[in-house]
Amino acid sequence: MATATITAGSAPAVPAQTDHMPIRRVIAFLAMVFGMFMAILDIQIVSASLAEIQAGLSASSDEIPWVQTAYLIAEVVMIPLSGFLSRMLSTRVLFTISAAGFTAASALAATATNIDQMIVYRAVQGFIGGGMIPSVFAAAFTIFPPSRRAVVSPMIGLVATLAPTIGPTVGGYISHAMSWHWLFLVNVVPGILVTTAAWSLIDFDKPNLKLFSKFDWWGLAGMAAFLGCMEYVLEEGPNNDWLQDQAVFICAIIMTVGAVLFFWRVFTAEEPIVDLKAFSNINFAFGSLFSFVVGIGLYGLTYLYPVFLGRIRGYDSMMIGEALFVSGLAMFLTAPISGILSNKMDPRIMMMIGFFGFATGTWWMTHLTADWDFHELLIPQILRGCSMMLCMVPINNIALGTLPPERLKNASGLFNLTRNLGGAVGLAVINTVLIDRNAFHYARLSEHVQWGSAAAQEKLQNMTLTFEQTAGLDASKAAISKLSGMVQQQASLLSFMDVFFMLTVLFATLGLFTLFIRKPAAAGGGGGGGH
Repeated sequence: MATATITAGSAPAVPAQTDHMPIRRVIAFLAMVFGMFMAILDIQIVSASLAEIQAGLSASSDEIPWVQTAYLIAEVVMIPLSGFLSRMLSTRVLFTISAAGFTAASALAATATNIDQMIVYRAVQGFIGGGMIPSVFAAAFTIFPPSRRAVVSPMIGLVATLAPTIGPTVGGYISHAMSWHWLFLVNVVPGILVTTAAWSLIDFDKPNLKLFSKFDWWGLAGMAAFLGCMEYVLEEGPNNDWLQDQAVFICAIIMTVGAVLFFWRVFTAEEPIVDLKAFSNINFAFGSLFSFVVGIGLYGLTYLYPVFLGRIRGYDSMMIGEALFVSGLAMFLTAPISGILSNKMDPRIMMMIGFFGFATGTWWMTHLTADWDFHELLIPQILRGCSMMLCMVPINNIALGTLPPERLKNASGLFNLTRNLGGAVGLAVINTVLIDRNAFHYARLSEHVQWGSAAAQEKLQNMTLTFEQTAGLDASKAAISKLSGMVQQQASLLSFMDVFFMLTVLFATLGLFTLFIRKPAAAGGGGGGGH
């Protein structure tokens, strides 16, 4: 029975020849990959230049984070929804609408004259653009024969990980060289080309418009409330003392109600908005778990390094970009190697090497000092870039490689959602630990910098003498201020070390955890997904 379903489901999608791929499909797929690259990159290039956007729109420091939050909330709702829409409208229609809408919203964002307009345009951009990401993963495992996965899987893995990593670098360059408007305008010409290519070339599947009459509106409302409010709670909670903040508290209640409604509809609706049956495939369940943790590492470190360089070293977005481009370069060079290894090596061993490499890089960062610069960060960044690619390729193959084609569209949305949620949860935990441990270390260090401490008094006297030689300064006040700043910097450094140690333990544990996974079926064994 399972075999019959697989054959029937794959007939319109998988070519009859095992290895020959029509050039039209290859070009269509490359256009889709580029569209996904733009959608993922857009989050990070904007995050690197929020200060410039804030100045340009005369926004307050409380309002400007919404430029990011609106995009992320809208995107996290669309990613799981895209599976149903893709089956109903077809990949061609959904991807074309997504690419066209993303391009139009990018152009509108560049014309925004106040923060309210920008937030609306970013939400539209995130929601519509989110449909591109899962479509690429589903197409990769539907239209390409297993023998081509060594090329295709590293390609989508590279795009999914490289785009967030190089985002701060690209954003820094664009906002310095031109203006913040170009962060959005750069999407317009490539977006038009991707939209045209998608409409002209994609022919992987046919629409099923009968599904519209079964569309689960209550399920959609529950999912939007659940995922949207979860994203907000995780984004704003760490800086606002979690449930002590009224907005976070209200969103947490809406999230809980939304979750109950969503899961009730998932298990009772005739055509649920998201089909969770893919989790019954053990490989997909493990792959999604690993994808969640990769999201923590990917988005967590993309956040941590710039914060360290900005807060401790005083770098601007351009200097941060120049210091961090090494990770992206390492990923780019490792992608083809990981593709070759995925054909020759047990994926569990590849993942283990990747996780332990990642843990080694974060452990290296636990020896951080305030003087660390490009050269000291070089090895951890190379380890991070290479390890990320070694993890990503086998995780994609394990999660999606053994599912039957009719499950792939829904599963692809869920798989990408786990990575985004991993990033959101990771950032919330990292921010909370940074804030709490900073306060803890500051209190501990302050105990040693009291009037009774001989070392502290000697340091203070020396600094006062130094400042006395500078005209126009109150020497004792300047010395106390300087000493307080040094204590604050050390507390901040120690909190960074705690976070890196926490990540080291997480990834080392996952490296050991790979030993307990069953060896997945070979790439050619598509039948493994029916169970």
